[in-house]
Amino acid sequence: MTGVIIDRPGDPASESRPPADDAARQAAAGPAPVDVDLWQLRVDQLAEEDLDPSELDAEERVRLGSPLRVADRLRYGIGHVALRRLLARRLGVGPAAVAYRREPCPGCGDLHGRPALDGPPGAPHFSLSHSGDVVLIGIAARPVGVDVESFPRPATVREVTSALHPAERAEIAAAGHAPDAFARIWCRKEAYLKGIGIGMARSLDKDYLGEHDPSALPEGWDVRGVPTADGHAAAVAVRGPMGRVRTSWLPASFVTAAGVGEPS
Repeated sequence: MTGVIIDRPGDPASESRPPADDAARQAAAGPAPVDVDLWQLRVDQLAEEDLDPSELDAEERVRLGSPLRVADRLRYGIGHVALRRLLARRLGVGPAAVAYRREPCPGCGDLHGRPALDGPPGAPHFSLSHSGDVVLIGIAARPVGVDVESFPRPATVREVTSALHPAERAEIAAAGHAPDAFARIWCRKEAYLKGIGIGMARSLDKDYLGEHDPSALPEGWDVRGVPTADGHAAAVAVRGPMGRVRTSWLPASFVTAAGVGEPS
């Protein structure tokens, strides 16, 4: 996997306020497309001792030191160090100064919904996922969800498919219950559920997130597959229409103690 940047992310250009009649037409037409910046990292290029946890907050350090498998701790550490460094550049602060909060859950209203920046109005939205050899991070101006999954075992495909939306089950069956077909649909669904902030608390058969009928996707959300490493599937979901999806592979050095330069 190369470190080629498809499109370097940058700050959106400022725009003058449109005349009242233009603004009314824009409002009637719905929200403008929103661009999404995605970054991916390879987990298999790093070891635990390469990471510097000093930028993490107390809760993250406790989680990093919990008795997880080494691979799980590594994925968690890489993802959270990278996320802090990416968000710090957007906010103009040091990574350790990035603070998080939880938004209200759309199901019950308690503060255990989508993670968000505890910062000024207009702060970017973000989402983080990791599985297998890949960490995936998404940042956008509107609520966003991302998911990456390594291809599951055939037994897992057949076991979990039965819980999905009927049209999704049909698409997976038409693909011969292939693990890659299942993983693509699963990533689309989980990206959406993370985007709305409810996660797996929502019934898996309630929403259609398949690949064959864009008109049946949840109203007000746009979902796309994301190119990623072999043996993995990935997807991004954003509230409102999606504009450009700018994808970058970060070098392993981005999350090491010396990796403080601009993503490249």
